[in-house]
Amino acid sequence: MAPTGQRRSSYSRRAQYNLFTGYIIAGIGALIGAVLLTLSLFQPNLFGWARSGASDTIAPATEATATVRTESKSWWDSITGYYRAGSKNAALKREMEIARIRLAEADAIRQENRRLKTFLGLDDTAIKPVAVARLIGSSASSTRRFAYVGAGRDKGVEVGMPIRSPRGIVGRVLEVGGDSARVLLLTDSESVLPVRRAKDEVVAFAEGRGDSLLRIRLINLGINPLKPGDLFVTSGAGGYYRPGIAVAIVTQVTDDGGLARVVSDPAATDFVAVEPIFEREAVEALKTPVEQELSD
Repeated sequence: MAPTGQRRSSYSRRAQYNLFTGYIIAGIGALIGAVLLTLSLFQPNLFGWARSGASDTIAPATEATATVRTESKSWWDSITGYYRAGSKNAALKREMEIARIRLAEADAIRQENRRLKTFLGLDDTAIKPVAVARLIGSSASSTRRFAYVGAGRDKGVEVGMPIRSPRGIVGRVLEVGGDSARVLLLTDSESVLPVRRAKDEVVAFAEGRGDSLLRIRLINLGINPLKPGDLFVTSGAGGYYRPGIAVAIVTQVTDDGGLARVVSDPAATDFVAVEPIFEREAVEALKTPVEQELSD
């Protein structure tokens, strides 16, 4: 029987050559790798030029990638910032509003401290206040003008005592309770206060009109010497108020005197001082009927 002509590929001469060539190339590659590894261990800077060249070659691609990454991040930040801008603006507005409120409160505290220091200055005068209290209320829609102070009989307040602020006279005590008192304001229609012009001895009566103004009635009629801007102070007559305390400033001249605005506006007054009656004997004498004085 004749032998067959077919043979296995593993015994083919060409296959054997290819396999041998592959071994040779792999061995040469391993040898070159070992040599390069040895050189890199003992001479690290020997292949610096190769690394630099490779870095320069891929630099454009990496720069483009970094640029895309940065731009995409900025774009995303812009979008998120746009959607968060509303809430941030609302939060900033709330913070600014709170800051304005705190500043206003600080200004109010500074003003109150200034007023309290002024009252401490009043304590240094020869006449000591009976009490220093807050003006806790006043009438606003009636021809009768009253106010209330947070000091009463418990602190020695009595009927007739003058009420003054750091600017001037407010009124006098009309009724007294245990811890509060009602005050007859200068602008009340039943209030009459003897006054004089501060720069000379022009005397008059300051009468309340039931509004925010006083009517200045001159005692000596004739040529009216008053001018807008004249300051009237207490004269001491009547015995209630000590002389020299500011009362009102003339705003308009009339035939028998003028109209004046009060120096110490109760609406803008927080703290007041209750002072003792200037001349108690004179006040008591005015309350005593003439017939009783003559009989005595």
